[in-house]
Amino acid sequence: MDLMANLLVQGTQMLLVLALAPLLTGFVRKVKARLLRRRGASMLQPYRDLARLLRKEVVLAENASWLFRAVPYLVFAATWVAAALVPTFATGLIFSWTADLIAITALLGSARFFLALAGMDVGTSFGGLGSSREVMISSLAEPALIMIVFSLALVAHSTQLSTVAAVMLSGVGLRVSLALALVALLLVAVAENGRIPVDNPATHLELTMVHEAMVLEYSGRHLALIELAGQIKLLLFLSLVACVFVPWGLAPAGAGLGAMLVGAASYAGKLAAGAVLLALFETSIAKMRVFRVPDFLGAALMLGLLGTLLLFVSGVL
Repeated sequence: MDLMANLLVQGTQMLLVLALAPLLTGFVRKVKARLLRRRGASMLQPYRDLARLLRKEVVLAENASWLFRAVPYLVFAATWVAAALVPTFATGLIFSWTADLIAITALLGSARFFLALAGMDVGTSFGGLGSSREVMISSLAEPALIMIVFSLALVAHSTQLSTVAAVMLSGVGLRVSLALALVALLLVAVAENGRIPVDNPATHLELTMVHEAMVLEYSGRHLALIELAGQIKLLLFLSLVACVFVPWGLAPAGAGLGAMLVGAASYAGKLAAGAVLLALFETSIAKMRVFRVPDFLGAALMLGLLGTLLLFVSGVL
């Protein structure tokens, strides 16, 4: 009976991540529209867009290989699994032992790798351009993310997210190294999700787009899966920030239904606050040139490295 209950809670988290991802994207768009004194589309518009794409016929290029057809499913599966591993409303779930920061980084890297291959598969100039830019960004974002993982591992003595959240809840004090890791994670999250100033998710200008250039040849359910994977990825990074740096409200292992409901309400509040802050950031800053992105991510890498060095030196002394 306990096994069935644990599986039910784990399945609820997986479905919650899947259901909230389009709503989060719609909420960010709505807040941005309000900040720009526009009415904006409904927060439910991403659901309608996905439903419309799922009803459309898939159009494939003549020279598209099997990889081009398989990549949307691989990207969606890897991103969904990575997001489902991050504790949202409770820790200590039945699959929490797999919620490792290194495993999540590997899943995200695998999804990015296959998407870049798919962008080059058809042989269009836009696909190659987007893939080359994506690889350039990822080559700087992934080392910065690894440095952040090292910083958290030195504090919690583990890379398992439930353990990290428990250590943060127990109180680690004010640490400059954790503040540096938080800023670095926010910079990486902006770059990984293709948000302003690194990329503009609402543009289709060939001189500026990165993610959109890789998926121009996709349509129908394939494009729906890629779009949903992008929305889940945004929710993943907000969940990661909430779990590691703002873990208050998370239900502990073995908690009852009441504690889990409180955790779910707390999680919804954290997502809403993160969405508002993201919208404020994007409306207050302009998109940078592509060749300035290495400087942006270089700052994240140096902040992560500095946080790791501070923790290592302080631990040795």
